[in-house]
Amino acid sequence: MDASKTELGRWGEKQAIRHLKRQGYRIIQRNVVSHVGEIDVVARDRDVLVFVEVKTRTGDEYGGPLEAVGRAKRRKLVQLARTYLSQHKIPECPCRFDVIGVTRVEGKKKPRIELVKGAFTLSGR
Repeated sequence: MDASKTELGRWGEKQAIRHLKRQGYRIIQRNVVSHVGEIDVVARDRDVLVFVEVKTRTGDEYGGPLEAVGRAKRRKLVQLARTYLSQHKIPECPCRFDVIGVTRVEGKKKPRIELVKGAFTLSGR
């Protein structure tokens, strides 16, 4: 991944974290890496443990955030979540997967942010 794409991703995650906090989420961890891959954000939304995938864009030509999280990515995120729950010895608790899209809009100071709560379930659908 080139430096500009990495920089854009970091900027998008920072914007996403700010937005999630304004929505009342309590951030638990960021960039959780395991042998399976990486979870962008683990948070609490009241009594629900939320695994958040952040998608950052510079325009609309590639569709919305949900479109960027296809079946294979959803399966991987479910596997990451199960690994996280197991490693942290978290008993059964309400969990959900959210996707947040951050779009840097040319000529505007603030990004456009789209939060999709409950984008898919532990079954990957």
